[in-house]
Amino acid sequence: MIPSRFAPLVFSVLMSIYMVTLMTFVITWVNTGLGDGFLHRWWRAFYIAWPVAFALILLGAPRLQRLVGRLVKKA
Repeated sequence: MIPSRFAPLVFSVLMSIYMVTLMTFVITWVNTGLGDGFLHRWWRAFYIAWPVAFALILLGAPRLQRLVGRLVKKA
């Protein structure tokens, strides 16, 4: 198992892979169709977008969690 101190990093890796995979797939499909070369176009979009998404989630998730904590009503 991975030590708990790495939880933010593991979360950022998994969330960014999940989101970038789905978003680049859908956007590539909508913009260019599923024709010849689709996987190449999708992969190019993925490897460009993933580092950006990873950094944004790694840096933004803690701040957004604090913001949500202030915005939601405690039970």
